[in-house]
Amino acid sequence: MKYLLCLCVLLLGSLHAADPLPPLKTDKFQRGPGEDEFGYREAVRVGNTLYLSGNVGKGPMPDGIRQAYGNLQKVLAHYGLTFQHVVKETVYTTQLDALKENRAIRREFYGKDFPAATWVQIDRLFQPEYVIEVDLIAVFPE
Repeated sequence: MKYLLCLCVLLLGSLHAADPLPPLKTDKFQRGPGEDEFGYREAVRVGNTLYLSGNVGKGPMPDGIRQAYGNLQKVLAHYGLTFQHVVKETVYTTQLDALKENRAIRREFYGKDFPAATWVQIDRLFQPEYVIEVDLIAVFPE
């Protein structure tokens, strides 16, 4: 019993003395100067996960959808990824019915393998001419 107690004390002492965990490594991608002004990054990589900020599209709706997804495609490509690496999508739109009517445009980017998704209708985006904003989470292949 005495030896077990000593072993426990030694183990607890070594755990306490261990170096703290290193900070998460991040890679931040910035596409334009406005990101500093408004305080965000186009994308942030943490480990094998890439978080893409919302990309917007201006109306009319079919064009706005293509614009938003086209911008996201460029950011994914910067990291060597495609829409097949996307695991989560969040869409904010002022015209949910128009988004539903034009869901074939999403298929152009995703093919048949869609991610988990949330679509939300809102009153207004950052600028009144924006009709859609899409943010994504993608995972790098192992």
